[in-house]
Amino acid sequence: MVSEIESELKCELWKVPWLPNFYAIPPEVQIAGSKAYQQGKIYGIDAASGAAILALDVQPGDHVLDLCAAPGAKLCMLADMLGNTGSLTGVDVAKHRLAACRTMLQKYSLGDRSRLFVANGTFFSILPSNSSLGSIEESTGIKDNGSIFSEWTSKRSWKERQKSKKAKAAGSPHPPSTSEPELIYYGKDSGLVGVRKCDVLCPSADVDACTSGYDKVLVDAECTHDGSIKHIQKFEFWGWETMDRRVLDAQRIDNLLHLQLRLLINGFRLLKTGGSLVYSTCSLTVAQNEDVIRQFLLKYPSAELQSVDGADSWPCRSGSIQKTLRFDPGTSQTSGLFVAKLIKLPS
Repeated sequence: MVSEIESELKCELWKVPWLPNFYAIPPEVQIAGSKAYQQGKIYGIDAASGAAILALDVQPGDHVLDLCAAPGAKLCMLADMLGNTGSLTGVDVAKHRLAACRTMLQKYSLGDRSRLFVANGTFFSILPSNSSLGSIEESTGIKDNGSIFSEWTSKRSWKERQKSKKAKAAGSPHPPSTSEPELIYYGKDSGLVGVRKCDVLCPSADVDACTSGYDKVLVDAECTHDGSIKHIQKFEFWGWETMDRRVLDAQRIDNLLHLQLRLLINGFRLLKTGGSLVYSTCSLTVAQNEDVIRQFLLKYPSAELQSVDGADSWPCRSGSIQKTLRFDPGTSQTSGLFVAKLIKLPS
């Protein structure tokens, strides 16, 4: 297959020695118009992002949560690593971006064990579908109306169409923090088909997550993207004068720092004891990376930083906190990325 793709792209594919199953192409080569891409044989992802996924060390049978799933390349790689075992839950606050994730999963035939929720990642509290936490009616007082999940279809019911119209009329692109998560996709082997909706869509308590939470959690948090080469190149289109508003605005930075910490806290809350979480951003700043980790570790003594297996051979450097990693264009020949791996200890 490699030689076929090289022939079509008219360039050589270089095997990335430190990332299994990764190939590099010259930056000027575009894959989107190729048959291999359109037919779902290849997808593009920055090598540093691939390293963040490898850092999670996903194992067969794991239940994995991607708390900031859009635009979907990392989600696809997670699904690829799981194969025909475990489950994958993707969450994002932006419905149109999560719909693009759904398209990607379907295109690459990776969606069978996946489910996608439009939700605020700082409040999302639905555990893996394998969790058996007893009766929802007893624990939350929600009455069972007998409704169960049938096989997923892209056709929406009249009720769903009306709900979508109301949301558009309200003019808000994101759901309020208190709104119920909206399930926009689930695969045939995601564990939902035939299950009561009230048993799946119930919020979880912290104690439940410790025993029935996710084995692995990825928090690739929203950030200023100042380390992303692709993102910085967009200013040629947006206009460099917009950088103050998009990247340097003090109020926006404060809001982002608050959001990043809350996403990390909630991702860790949903992690089972003994499970691993990777926090990453494509910012080069200390404030959005090491400082967030420092604040978090002060609040949560059950969290412990863990070394990333195999990272000794990666072209990256240590962050200012031991066991954290930093990729950057100069050191790594990749976009900038910060990676911190945490494990959840018994309380």
